[in-house]
Amino acid sequence: MSFKPRILIAEDESGIADTLQYVLKSDGFTPVWCATAEDAIAQFAQEPPALAILDVGLPDLNGFELFKRLRALNQSQGGAEVPMLFLTARSDEIDRVVGLELGADDYIAKPFSPRELVARVRTILRRSARAAPGAPAGPGDGVPPRIPGAAPPASVQPPAMPFALDNERMQIRYYGRLLELSRYEYGLLRLLVQRPGRVFTRDELLQLVWDDASDSFDRTVDAHVKTLRAKLKAVAPEVEPIRTLRGTGYALNEELPPTP
Repeated sequence: MSFKPRILIAEDESGIADTLQYVLKSDGFTPVWCATAEDAIAQFAQEPPALAILDVGLPDLNGFELFKRLRALNQSQGGAEVPMLFLTARSDEIDRVVGLELGADDYIAKPFSPRELVARVRTILRRSARAAPGAPAGPGDGVPPRIPGAAPPASVQPPAMPFALDNERMQIRYYGRLLELSRYEYGLLRLLVQRPGRVFTRDELLQLVWDDASDSFDRTVDAHVKTLRAKLKAVAPEVEPIRTLRGTGYALNEELPPTP
């Protein structure tokens, strides 16, 4: 019997939930529908799914808060990070930015094409599989390809300035402290660290780090850089490792102190 990945659906509108269950089941998935955040948390705790689809407007808890609780639950269980996709009737950019800043893997607004949503689910799962420890990296897996002139691939690179890259574990240390990064935060920071001083435009970052660059937008890069800066500042409050070149893009500061 072939394996059918479980997809958790947190959606209070039964009509939408029925459609999602139908197309997911037709595509070889096992959908698990929860009409409330409470049910979603219980199902997630019982068995973490391969992916979760979260409606932002749930009756008992908004999807953003549910996302944070599921992520915390996943981390407490010591399991691999479960990718999550936000589903909402609101198409305001601010909602998208909030979801991206939290670390969501994708965002789709209602009304939507069920087939497009399934395609995005498959893309996210392929990316997650390639990003798993020990899996070979490749184009479109959220890890940027090697850039000409960058340091050669290695399991653990020696500290370049205050950063140390561990490519096999997809981890980055900053002044000796391990950073908790989302998939795209890791891809962005890894790219910048490999080429300190090199200015990357937003378009370049989208092409090198994101799977579906054509479906993303400049604000996506800005939102992830913002969360990266917050995590770096938590380690070294007085240091500004990422420079912004207005109207152009971002670069890693070449003159960082050896100690924070």
